[in-house]
Amino acid sequence: MLLLLIALATSFWQRLGVNQWDAGLVSGNGRIEAVEIDVASKSPGRLTEILVREGEFVTAGQVVARMDTQTLDAQRQQAEAQLRQSENAVNTARSQLSQRESEKAAAMAMVTQRQAELEAMRKRANRITDLSSRGVASAQEADDARAAVDSAAAALSAARAQVAATEAAIVTARSQISSAESAVEAARAAVARVQADLDDSILKAPRDGRVQFIVARSGEVIGAGGRVLNLVDLGDVYMTFFLPTEAAGRLAIGTEARIVLDAAPDYVIPAHISYVADVAQFTPKTVETESERQKLMFRVRASISRELLERHIQQVKTGLPGVTYVRRDSSAPWPERLQQNLVQ
Repeated sequence: MLLLLIALATSFWQRLGVNQWDAGLVSGNGRIEAVEIDVASKSPGRLTEILVREGEFVTAGQVVARMDTQTLDAQRQQAEAQLRQSENAVNTARSQLSQRESEKAAAMAMVTQRQAELEAMRKRANRITDLSSRGVASAQEADDARAAVDSAAAALSAARAQVAATEAAIVTARSQISSAESAVEAARAAVARVQADLDDSILKAPRDGRVQFIVARSGEVIGAGGRVLNLVDLGDVYMTFFLPTEAAGRLAIGTEARIVLDAAPDYVIPAHISYVADVAQFTPKTVETESERQKLMFRVRASISRELLERHIQQVKTGLPGVTYVRRDSSAPWPERLQQNLVQ
C-alpha cells in the first residue's frame, strides 16, 4: 500500500512538473522531414553509369549519372550534316541572286541602248521622209528608214521583256534564299533539340542535398521519366505536427518555435512556423458542439532556417522523431529549458 502511494505521488509530481514546465506552451509530436527530389531520365534509354553513392552529399549541378548517347550522337551528326547542306543551299541561292541582278543590269543597259537606237532611227527616218517629199531621196530609202524604226522599236520591246524576265528571276532567287534560310533555321533547331537531349542525358543534381537511395543501376534500361535516384534537400528541413483548433487558430506564419529531438534531448533547435493547413485533419462526423470542434486538428509545419542547416549540414538527418513547442503568447519568454543549449 505504501509503495502504491509513493508511486501515485511520484506520478502526480511529474505531471505537475511538466504542466508547470510547459505552462503557456502548445506542442505536437512529429518527425524531421525534408523536401525530396527525384532525379529522373527525360528520355528512355540505357543507364551507363552512376557516379554517386547512397548517403553521399552532392552539390547543385554535380553530375550524378549518365545515359547512353550513341543514338543521340548519330542524330546530332545527321542534323549537323543537314545544317551544312542548308547553309550551302543559302550560299547557292545568294549566288544565283547576284547572277540574276547582273543579268538585270545588263538588260537595263540594253534597254537604254535600244532606246537610243530607236531615237536615232526616228530622226533619220524623219529626215529621209522630208528629203523624199522634196524629191532629193527616193521612196525606197524612206521605206527602209521607216522599217529600221520599226525594227529598233521591236528590239527595245525585246530588251524591256528581258528586264521583266530578269526581275521575275530575281524574285524567284530571293524566294529561294528565304526558303533556304528557313531550312537553315530548321536544321539549327534540330541540332539544338538533339543537343538538348544530349545535355539531358547527363543527369545532374538540381540542388545541394544528400543521396537518399538509388533506384536504377548501370546497364538498366529505363523509360521516359524513369527515376534514377532520390535526393533530400537538406536546405529545406522541417517538422510536421498537429495542433487543435484553438491553438492553430491563433498561430501566425513566422511564429517562433522550438524543436527537441528524441535523439538529442539536451539540444534545442530554433525554428519558425512556415505552414498552417487551411483544412482540418481528423475531422469528426459532427462539429455542431464546442467540444466536438475542439477535436479538429490542423497540420502545422515548423521549418529550420537554411543558414542554421548549412552550419550543421553533416548532422542533418531526416526521420528523427521529436516535439515542436510554440508559445501561446509570443511576448512571453521561453521556459528556461528551451533557452538552454540552443543550437546556433
